[in-house]
Amino acid sequence: EKRARNKEFARVTYIFVALFLGMMGYIAYFQAARSEEFIQSPYNARKDSYADRVVRGDILDGQGRVLARTQVSEDGTETREYPYGNMFAHVLGYCDHGKSGLESVENFNLLTSNAFFLEKLKNEFQGQKHKGDSVVTTLNLDLQQAAYDAMGSRKGAVVVMEPSTGKILTMLSKPDFDPNTAAADWEALNADDTGVLLNRATQGQYAPGSTFKMITTLEFMREDPGYIDYSYDCSGAIEENGSTIHCYGGKVHGHVSLTDSVAYSCNTSFCNIGRSLDTASFKNTARELLFDSKLPSVLPYSKSKCFPNEGVGSVEKMATAMGQGKTQVSPYHMALIASAVANGGTLMRPYLVDSITNYSGQEVEKNLPKEYKNLMTAEEAAQLKQYMEGVVDYGTASVLSGQNYTAAGKTGTAEYSSDKEKDHSWFIGMTNVDNPDLAISVIIESADGAAKAVNVAKQVFDAYY
Repeated sequence: EKRARNKEFARVTYIFVALFLGMMGYIAYFQAARSEEFIQSPYNARKDSYADRVVRGDILDGQGRVLARTQVSEDGTETREYPYGNMFAHVLGYCDHGKSGLESVENFNLLTSNAFFLEKLKNEFQGQKHKGDSVVTTLNLDLQQAAYDAMGSRKGAVVVMEPSTGKILTMLSKPDFDPNTAAADWEALNADDTGVLLNRATQGQYAPGSTFKMITTLEFMREDPGYIDYSYDCSGAIEENGSTIHCYGGKVHGHVSLTDSVAYSCNTSFCNIGRSLDTASFKNTARELLFDSKLPSVLPYSKSKCFPNEGVGSVEKMATAMGQGKTQVSPYHMALIASAVANGGTLMRPYLVDSITNYSGQEVEKNLPKEYKNLMTAEEAAQLKQYMEGVVDYGTASVLSGQNYTAAGKTGTAEYSSDKEKDHSWFIGMTNVDNPDLAISVIIESADGAAKAVNVAKQVFDAYY
C-alpha cells in the first residue's frame, strides 16, 4: 500500500514537473520568437500609454531627411506632421483613428526613448517628456518623388527595391490622402469609393497581364530542355475549343523564337506554350515564386492567387499562361519576383527600416540584409534576365534602350473587363543589368492604352542615375 502511494505521489510530481517545464519552455519561446509580435501589435493598447511620458519620435528617409515628426507647442499640444504630405501617405500611414503603415508597425520604437540617461533623469525631475527614438527607413525621398510625379493623378502603385539587400526604396500608392489632415478628413476618406486608404502596392489585387509570361517562361524552361530551339508562327490569333485569343492590338508577329515571344509579348505564342504545360508542375513553380503563399512583409498585404487546379480546360491554361485567367497578384509581389531575377534567383528579405536611433542620431538597432528564399536557380535567373534584356533592346520596352544605364524588364497589359479597350498597364524590371542597382514594379490602373507603366519606370530610373 505504501509503495502504491509512493507511485501515485511520483506520478503527480512528474505531471507537475512536466507542466512547469512546458510553461518555462513556452515563456522562453515567447520571449525569443513572439514577444516582438505582441509588442508591435496594433491591438496592444498598453504601448500607447508610453505617449504620456514620451514625445513620438521622427521617421526619416535613408538619407536622414525627416518624413514624419511631432511638433510640441508652448502649451504642450502635440501635432504629428508629415512634411511631404500625400507622397508617403500609405507607407508611413497615419496615427489618428488607429494607426497604419510604419506608424503602426514601429509604434513601440517611436514611443521608446533611448536618450542619454542623465537627460532622461533631468526630464523626470522637471516633469518633462522624453524625446522618442527615430526610425530611419530604407525609403529614398528622391525616388519616391520621381514616382509620385510620374504617376500624376493616375491610380496605381510603384515599388522599387535594391535587389542585393532587399531594401525597399520606394512604395507609392495612388490615389492618396494627406496624413496631416487625416483626422479632420476621416469621414470623407472612409466614404471615398476609390479605396483611397488602401495601400495598392501591397494590398491591391490585379491580373498580372504579360508580366506573368516570365513565370510561364520559367516553367517552360523547366519542362522542356529544348526551349532554346522553340519557334512558333504567329498569325495574330490562336483558336482552341471554339475560343479565339488575339495578340494585343491585333498584331501579327510572324516567325518567333522564345526570345522574340518575350520581347514582343506574343500572346498566341504563350498560349501555344501554355496548353503544352503540366498543370501540377506549373502550379508548383508559381507556388515556389510565392503565389498562394505567405509573402515576407511587415505591412498588411493580400496573398496572390494563382490559376485553377488540375482538370481545367486548355483555354483556361492558355489564358493563365499569358497572365489573364483567374490569377491575381499585388505590385509588391511582382517587385519581389523582379528582385529575385535581378539577384541571381535569391530573394533577399525585403525591409523598410534600416535602423533605430535615439533622437540625437546614436544607433540603437540596425537591420542587416539577409536571404529570404531562393526562388529559382542562378542559371534560370540569368536566362530570364537575358530574355528581359530583349524586351528593352528591341521589344515592347524599347523606350529604356540607349540610356546611360542598362535595363531589362517585361511590360504587361491586363484586361479588366469584357471591353477589350479597358486595361491596366504593367512593368517589372531592373537597371544596371550585370550588377543590378534597382528592381521595380509599376501598375497604372485603367491605363486603357493612353498611359504606359514603363514610362513611369523610366522616370524613376532617370532620377536615380
